[in-house]
Amino acid sequence: MASASRPSSFSWKRYEKQGLMQDEIEEMKETFDLFDVSGTQRVDPKDLRGAVQALNLRGQVAKQMLDDLDGQGSSPLDFARFVDLMSANVGKRDSRDDMSKVFCLFDHEGTGVISLRNLQRIAKELGEQVPLEDLEEMISRADSDGDGHVSMEDFYGLMTRRSFP
Repeated sequence: MASASRPSSFSWKRYEKQGLMQDEIEEMKETFDLFDVSGTQRVDPKDLRGAVQALNLRGQVAKQMLDDLDGQGSSPLDFARFVDLMSANVGKRDSRDDMSKVFCLFDHEGTGVISLRNLQRIAKELGEQVPLEDLEEMISRADSDGDGHVSMEDFYGLMTRRSFP
């Protein structure tokens, strides 16, 4: 998975904060790295703003994130500032409506589930070469009924959970 490509110099403990767990910091790093396409360890706030707007996210958490990005100005974000920005709303939860919009980005065929094929498509669109076994593991960890697919309920539960199986 993406953590295998992370430089060995990354230490989650450097960014440890009350209320954030190791896996959350590592996931933030993976997300940050997706936006840091040039490998400069800096992310343009306009790119993050564009992603939030492209997802058409609504709700208090999305609004607060956009306000925080506006406050950032045009200065690139390093990972420490990115963690500050992302963790400012750690106690708040995205609405089911927001989660549904994100779910639909994965379920582009409108089947009501995220399949292995959907994850393969997303990985390809992001330019990531994720081994099939890793994608299968993602599905199995989120799949609550063992049918090999992630339902909206599974997805919402996964995205609002504080720790992951």
